[in-house]
Amino acid sequence: MRTSFPILLVLFLLIAGSCNQDDITVPKTITLDEKSVELIEAENEFGLELFQKIYAGEEESDNIMVSPLSVSLALAMTYNGANGETKTAMEETLKVYGLTPEDINESYASLVAALKSLDPKVILEIANAIYYREGFPVEEDFVATNQNYYEAEVEALDFGSSQALNTINDWVADKTHDKIDKIIDNISGDHVMFLLNAIYFKGIWQSEFDEDATEELPFYLQNGSTVQVPTMKKTESLPYYSNNVFRAVKLAYGAGNYNMFVFLPHEENSLEDIVNELGVNSWKSWMESFSDTVNIDLKLPRLKYKYEIMLNDVLSDMGMGVAFGDGADFTGINKGGGLKIDYVKHKTFIDVNEKGTEAAAVTVVAVVVTSVGPNNMQFNVNRPFLYAITEKDSDAILFMGTVKNPKSEE
Repeated sequence: MRTSFPILLVLFLLIAGSCNQDDITVPKTITLDEKSVELIEAENEFGLELFQKIYAGEEESDNIMVSPLSVSLALAMTYNGANGETKTAMEETLKVYGLTPEDINESYASLVAALKSLDPKVILEIANAIYYREGFPVEEDFVATNQNYYEAEVEALDFGSSQALNTINDWVADKTHDKIDKIIDNISGDHVMFLLNAIYFKGIWQSEFDEDATEELPFYLQNGSTVQVPTMKKTESLPYYSNNVFRAVKLAYGAGNYNMFVFLPHEENSLEDIVNELGVNSWKSWMESFSDTVNIDLKLPRLKYKYEIMLNDVLSDMGMGVAFGDGADFTGINKGGGLKIDYVKHKTFIDVNEKGTEAAAVTVVAVVVTSVGPNNMQFNVNRPFLYAITEKDSDAILFMGTVKNPKSEE
C-alpha cells in the first residue's frame, strides 16, 4: 500500500496555495497512513462522480464549480449522526465502505491538518460549524465527535429570531472573506440543525502573468458564436499531457504543492467528452502522464464567477436518497429520531487573474423533523379534560376546571 497520494481535491479538481515568486521553496511531501490514503481515494472517487452528475444535469449555468472536499466534510459531520440504513447509504455515497467511523473521522482530521500546514505562505482555511435550535436535545457524543475531529463550532440559536439567520450567514461571510455572503435564505419551524463547511483559498502563481500582455481575444462558445474575453498570456516551460480526447497543462502555485490543471479538448472533441472520461483510474493515469516540461505559449482567460446548486437530487442519485426521506435514521443526533436532511446546498466562488487564484466554497446540510417527528410520547388532548393550577410549595390548588368544549366562551 502506498503511503502517500497526490491531493486532488477541492474546487473543480483545483487546489490553490500561495507563495512569493522570489521566495519559492521545495514542495513538501505529505505522508499519510494507510487509512488516510484509502480516504483520499474514496474522496477522489466521490468528487469525480459528483462532478459528472452535476455536469450532466446542469442546463442553466454556463460555468460550474464544485468543491468535493467541502461537500464531503459537511456530509461527514452529518454522517456521525446517522445509523442503520441511512448510515450505510451515506457510506456508499461517500465511497468510504471498508472504513470505520473512527477511521473516517481520524483520516479527515489528518488530511485537513496536512493540507493547511504544507506551506507557511499558503492561505488555506477550512472551517466547520453546527448550529441547532435552542432547546433541541443533541446527543453529546455527536457534538464531541465533530468538535474533536472537525474542530466544529457548535452553538444553540433561537431559530425563531431573525438574528439566527444573520448569525449563520455572517459566519459564512467571515470564513470565506466575504466571497460568499450567505448560504441559507430562511429558517422554517421544522429546521432543527444546520451543519456547515467553508473553505477559502488564495494563491499566487509560481510564475505570474504580465498584466500588460492581457488582451481581448475571441472565445468560441459551444453554440458556434464568439465572445471577446480578457485573455492572459505568457510563455513558460510547463508540465504537459495529451491523449486522444484532450491536451492539458499544469500550472503551479507557490512552492508547487498546489496546482491548477487545465484540460482543453481537441477540436474534434467536446468538453463533455472529457467529463465522460472522469474516473478514479483515468484520473490517476492522467496525473502520472504529465511530462517534465514543454515550452508553451499559454493563453488563459480571466475567470470570475459564482455558482450554487442544491445537491438533493445528485446525492439521491448517488445512493443517499434515504437520508432525505421520512425513513431516515439520524438517532445519533437525537435518540428520539424523526429527523431527515431537508437539503444540501453548495456555493462556490473563483477569481483567476494575472497574479493567481482566489476561491471559496460553502456547503450546508439542513436537518428537519420528519412528518412523523421524534419518537416521543404522544399526548393529544382531543376530548373533554380536567385541569388544575396549583402553588408548588404548599400544593394549594388555586384553580381547577373541566373543558368539554374549548370553543365555548360561556
